[in-house]
Amino acid sequence: MSDPGREPLRIGVLGAARITELSLVGPARTTGHRLVAVAARDRSRAEAFADEHDVERVVDSYADLLADPEVEVVYNPLANGLHGPWNLAALAAGKHVLTEKPSASNAEEAAEVLQAAEKAGTVFMEAFHYLFHPVTRRLHEILESGELGELQRVETLVAIPAPDDSDPRWSLTLAGGAVMDLGCYSLHAVRMLAPWAGGAPRLVSARGGERSEMGVPPDGVWGRAGAPGVDEWLDAELEFPGGATASARCHMAYGELEMSCRIVGSRGEAFAPNFVLPHRDDRVVVRTPEGERTERLGTRSSYTYQLEALAAHIRRDAPLPLDADDALATMSLIDESYRAAGFEPRPRTAL
Repeated sequence: MSDPGREPLRIGVLGAARITELSLVGPARTTGHRLVAVAARDRSRAEAFADEHDVERVVDSYADLLADPEVEVVYNPLANGLHGPWNLAALAAGKHVLTEKPSASNAEEAAEVLQAAEKAGTVFMEAFHYLFHPVTRRLHEILESGELGELQRVETLVAIPAPDDSDPRWSLTLAGGAVMDLGCYSLHAVRMLAPWAGGAPRLVSARGGERSEMGVPPDGVWGRAGAPGVDEWLDAELEFPGGATASARCHMAYGELEMSCRIVGSRGEAFAPNFVLPHRDDRVVVRTPEGERTERLGTRSSYTYQLEALAAHIRRDAPLPLDADDALATMSLIDESYRAAGFEPRPRTAL
C-alpha cells in the first residue's frame, strides 16, 4: 500500500516562464513530484516547454488548467501583475498555490488573496525559497545562539545587471520595478529577524529612482527613463522595536549580481554573500572577538528545499513559515516603501 504522506504532488504550471526550470522543474525531478499540466498564452510555447521538461500534458488555457481535477497545486510564475488575479482564480478553484513573489500587485489585492485563501481552506505560499536553505537557517541559528550578542544592525542588498528594456520587469502596468522583483527579498529577510529584535520592523525612510537622476525630476515622477513610475533602485531604512536598525536595498541596473545579508550584533557579525541564490555561493562568514571562520552550508538548490517543505506541509501537515498573512505583511511594507520614496504602489492588472 502506498504511503499517502509520500504521494507526489500533482502540479500544474501557469505559463512557460524561464525561471520555472530552476524554481520548479529541477526540484520536482529531484524530489519525485509530478508536473501534470502546463498552459501558456501561446500553445506552441506550452508544447515546447512540456517536451523539454517532461510535463505530462498541455492544456489550452490557464482556466482549463485550474479546472483540471488532476491538478492539486498551481505554480504561478507569471509576470508580477498577473500574480494576484491568477492566485485569486486558483484559490477559487480550490487549488493549493505556490506563487512567485510578490503575491499581488499591491496590499489591497494581497488582502483579497488572504481572504480567498481563508475561504478556500487550501495552502497558499509565496516562493521566498531562500528561507528554507541552510544558509538562512544558519544565520538565524547563529543569532539565536547569542554568539553575536544583541542584534544591532541588518544590511541586505539584492541587485542585478539591467534586464533588457523590453523585459516585463520594466512595465508599470505589469507591476514591475526593482522592489517588486528584488527588494521584496531584502524587505522579507529583514522582516524574518523580528523574533530576535523585539518584533516586526517599521519603515523609517526610503529613497529611490533611476541611475541618471540628479534630484527630483521636473515632472515630479520618479522612475526609469522610458518607464515612468518604475523604480530602478530603492533603499529603505527600518527600525525594530528593540532598537536595532536595518537597511533593505535593491537595484535592477547594478554592475554585477549581489544578493548579500549582513547581521551585526554587539559581539560580532555574520555575512552571507548570496542568501537569495545560495547554490551559487553557500558561505556564511562569522567574525567575533574569537576570530573569523567560514562555514559552507551546501549548494543544493533552495528551490528544492522549498518544494520539499511545501509537500511536507500538504501531505503531513508539517509546519510552514510562509502563508497568505506573511505575504500581505510583505506587500504592505512594499507599498509603504514605494510611497516613502515618491512612487505609487503598483496598479492592479485586470484579466
